[in-house]
Amino acid sequence: MRAAVITFPGSNCDRDMAVAIETVSGKAPVRVWHGDAELPNGLDFIALPGGFSYGDYLRSGAMAANSPVMRSVKAAAERGVPVLGVCNGFQVLTEAGLLPGALMRNAGQTFICRTVPLVVENNQSLFTSSYAKDTRIRIPVAHHDGNYFADEATLDRLEGEGQVAFRYAESCNGSRRDIAGVLSASGKVLGMMPHPERAIDAAHGGTDGRALFESVIGALASA
Repeated sequence: MRAAVITFPGSNCDRDMAVAIETVSGKAPVRVWHGDAELPNGLDFIALPGGFSYGDYLRSGAMAANSPVMRSVKAAAERGVPVLGVCNGFQVLTEAGLLPGALMRNAGQTFICRTVPLVVENNQSLFTSSYAKDTRIRIPVAHHDGNYFADEATLDRLEGEGQVAFRYAESCNGSRRDIAGVLSASGKVLGMMPHPERAIDAAHGGTDGRALFESVIGALASA
């Protein structure tokens, strides 16, 4: 498996993401700078990490969504290459139109940094097959703009078509219907605000995020 981690100006979780992928897959991912117009050939998996791309100016993820590399990321996603966006990466995916909805300022206008309980809503996707449905897991969050919003028709469609991957088990940031992670219609793009890459080593407080990487890497290995 050949993976890539994209770094934007202001990314601060790109190394964490790269370490998580290497820990689970045994192979270090390619590191790609946002200004590169082309992705390396033969990629099987692309990850957009957390952070504060472009200082969150304009809107979180809005400027990064227009970086040169995102044209290639969109093209790869359209070809069926799995794409994971975590925290700021989730914001970038919505701004780029790869996922529906938007991430707004947290309810209460506060930065949230703690480990939160999630419920696995869909365990039939490329990213979640190693979890049991309705399992509760604990994953860290660290965001100021993680309040997921979409109109009622979009929310109903996401719920009806199994595109809600994870849900907060208790109120976190004001997200509509407590949505924490959303899948594309194809199931091959996942955006989530919690940080699974920070929950793969027991020494760091828990390993509940490891199954996400095992799911996608295992699926790619057996494809």
